[in-house]
Amino acid sequence: MTKTTKTAMKQALFIGLTLLFIHSKGQNKGNSSDGNISVTKHQLKINNQVINYTATAGYMPIKDESDSLRAKLFFVAYTKDGEAEPGKRPILFAYNGGPGSASLWLHMGALGPKRVVMTEKGDAIKPPYQYIDNEYSWLDKTDIVFIDPMVTGYTRMAGKNPQSMFTGYENDLTLVGDFIRLYTTKYERWSSPKFIGGESYGTTRSAGLSGYLQNKYGLYLNGVILISSIMDFATARPDVGNDRPYPLMLPTFAATAWYHKKLGSNYPDLKPLLKEVESFAINEYATALLKGDALPQDEREKVVNKLSQYTGLSKTYINDNNLRFYVGGFNKELLRTEKKTVGRLDGRFTGYDFNEAGATYDYDPSYNNTIYGPYAMAANDYIRRFLKYENDLVYEVLTGRPQPWPLAQDKYLNVAETLRDAMTKNPHLKVWIANGFYDMATPYFATQNTVDHMFLKKDIRANLTMTYYEAGHMMYIHQPSLQQLKKDFERFMSEAN
Repeated sequence: MTKTTKTAMKQALFIGLTLLFIHSKGQNKGNSSDGNISVTKHQLKINNQVINYTATAGYMPIKDESDSLRAKLFFVAYTKDGEAEPGKRPILFAYNGGPGSASLWLHMGALGPKRVVMTEKGDAIKPPYQYIDNEYSWLDKTDIVFIDPMVTGYTRMAGKNPQSMFTGYENDLTLVGDFIRLYTTKYERWSSPKFIGGESYGTTRSAGLSGYLQNKYGLYLNGVILISSIMDFATARPDVGNDRPYPLMLPTFAATAWYHKKLGSNYPDLKPLLKEVESFAINEYATALLKGDALPQDEREKVVNKLSQYTGLSKTYINDNNLRFYVGGFNKELLRTEKKTVGRLDGRFTGYDFNEAGATYDYDPSYNNTIYGPYAMAANDYIRRFLKYENDLVYEVLTGRPQPWPLAQDKYLNVAETLRDAMTKNPHLKVWIANGFYDMATPYFATQNTVDHMFLKKDIRANLTMTYYEAGHMMYIHQPSLQQLKKDFERFMSEAN
């Protein structure tokens, strides 16, 4: 063999090994252009049980029937290893709301294998932030697929498709629902018990998906999980001509006032207070608002006195606001004498404004001061460094890019009827709604009222359960609530499977 031939063979072998390495690496790492996925193996201990699992992160190409690429939807899936029949293990599709929110909150706050480190109350620690193994993960009971809807996370349109094709209530249902159908098919999960779980406006999506998946694909679910639910927007969006939200928000305002010790010593415990406020809200208060200017003066004074007693707000403020106060105004007024504001997502947290004399707050301290930084850091670091998925696009945490969001135009969207219809046609469908007492974004009493207006038949109503936590919208940032949420989830799964 000549020297030239040996040299040529060495070069060919080098090129071949290089190409093989590149191909192998491409199967394990995703980037913004090729749509590949990253597959990694991990271990987690939950309830003294070691869970070996596979994490799959990357894009799912969403195509139309002519095989044209419409969108690239980013997802992270966790599947338990060693199952004899993986198609029999439950699977949960999870997402957040926003609108325009990635799934990082549920992903790294409660459900996934890692969670952001917070104080026991839920305050942020000093940056740089941390995340640790999540001993309260739901992975011991179900595989989990986290979905980032359009223009959240790394999910983007493909080609020249406009963003408007994928945003808005109906378009969002189509995108996320089609992904669930496609994932279920590609990963052979049709025979698995199937669940969907959303938080905030993600619960609006879940109610819609319960009908969309069932009616379009015959994909019947075992369970729907609604965390901080809003299905009927008329219950939470006060406006001229819509007084319904005011009584339904009152118990949350009362809870927040109680937490900040504005109600004196008459109410040592929260839950008895809330029962009393709920009764007043749905009876005397709702009746007074319904009467409008026909409300007699003596009745008005009684209502004003009660509202002041339950909220800690002055009678002058209540009168000046015509017995009606709203999120923003209440957040500014409650601690005005202390020059502080309270949070919207979680009324336990406080902040400071530039203008202490303003009518509403500058920002939500329960978001900006508490969760935004820690969760943004955690998602960006975890996906790239731990899951080995590389993408140089911005990971959109909570973006305004889907605006204008049609829900802002159709302010009284009501999807509770879709869920009622799905539960009626699938009488085995279980629904679990988790609520935070200090949540002003999706008040728990408004959710109760929505359920009361679904008019479910008695045997179907028995399939719906509600649980409550002494925390806010993201109740899982509060350590005791996170622990209870896990227990309630285990109970729900034992009934739904």
